[in-house]
Amino acid sequence: MQNPKSISELLKGGKRLSQLATRSSVRATVLEKVRGALSPALAAAVVSAGIENGQLTIGVAGAAWASRIRYLSKTARARLEEQTGIAAGRIRVRVVPPLKT
Repeated sequence: MQNPKSISELLKGGKRLSQLATRSSVRATVLEKVRGALSPALAAAVVSAGIENGQLTIGVAGAAWASRIRYLSKTARARLEEQTGIAAGRIRVRVVPPLKT
């Protein structure tokens, strides 16, 4: 049986944890930039965003919002690239199920 580690020890060390923290930070930055490139109403509906392999994936709160963002995806892509320098070859919009509380 292994000796238990404190949470602070777990958070300090480990390559996997540091990679996860880095990825989370990058996704938070991308989310902020995507929201900034959209109108306030659309930005409020965006719950997640990330770039992987040149594809920007945007998670939204409902199907109606997904349709609106898909309709504006060319404009949003151009604004995002202009404001942030993030170039996305493809945009994928997904409906994210609401969190259960």
